[in-house]
Amino acid sequence: MNGILIIDKPSDWTSHDVVAKLRGLLRIRRIGHGGTLDPMATGVLPVFIGRATRAVMFCEDYDKSYTARLALGIETDTQDTTGNILTERDAAHIAFSDIEALLPRFSGEILQIPPMYSAIKIGGKKLYELARRGIETERPARPVTIHALSLRQDDSGFILDVTCSKGTYIRTLCHDIGQALGCGAAMSALRRTRVGPFTLGDAVSLHTVENAVKSGDVEGLIRPVDTLFSAYPAITVNEAQKKRCLAGAAFPIKAEEGLYRVYDAGQGFLMLGRVENGAMKTVRSFFEA
Repeated sequence: MNGILIIDKPSDWTSHDVVAKLRGLLRIRRIGHGGTLDPMATGVLPVFIGRATRAVMFCEDYDKSYTARLALGIETDTQDTTGNILTERDAAHIAFSDIEALLPRFSGEILQIPPMYSAIKIGGKKLYELARRGIETERPARPVTIHALSLRQDDSGFILDVTCSKGTYIRTLCHDIGQALGCGAAMSALRRTRVGPFTLGDAVSLHTVENAVKSGDVEGLIRPVDTLFSAYPAITVNEAQKKRCLAGAAFPIKAEEGLYRVYDAGQGFLMLGRVENGAMKTVRSFFEA
């Protein structure tokens, strides 16, 4: 069994919990996920099975989209509402227009100071390990890109819609917006709606997977690994070129420079390749050895 299973992660599960559950359901050890979601978060979690785990690194680098609820008037030690409240302020005077006017300041390339409750390592120690011991340490700001940022409102409050680069902390974005407003803010809910080419429309629940295993239909839920690279053009190689590909060697090809999904004559997915100076080189192979 090889491919990608798009899970709609439930709240209160870690990403590792999901992988462990699927290892038990599918009876396969070689499984990994394509980008951690905090336990409180829900939504798109790509899970890679078998040889498809070779593609995890590419998934982690993709842009992602989220919807986040903004709780005004509080700041917490985790920057979300699962943490301990540090400050509380009146935010009744904050209007939709006040928040919306700030969004350009948090769009495009920005700098973020990662939260203490994160897996980033400083001096060989994960920040959350230090935070749990009551230690706060200086963290250098890191560049991230907010590609799109908009605001909505419903009966329960304010909602941010965010599309961002790898490494962006949405709870830090909420915290920083709260500081700019002067009242403080924390993230009260988070749902990931897209990872690269995969959206909520592609995602299935763990319950659905469990039922599919019982009925023998689980293979129908698993996507081929090349769907991860759907943004790149496809190219078909001849038998001689395929032999070079299988040997890990570059081969001449007439194609524009760039990344390609490379297939054999039978449309078997061989690799993600890169054309440079008239030669196709392997970026990552996916054929069965």
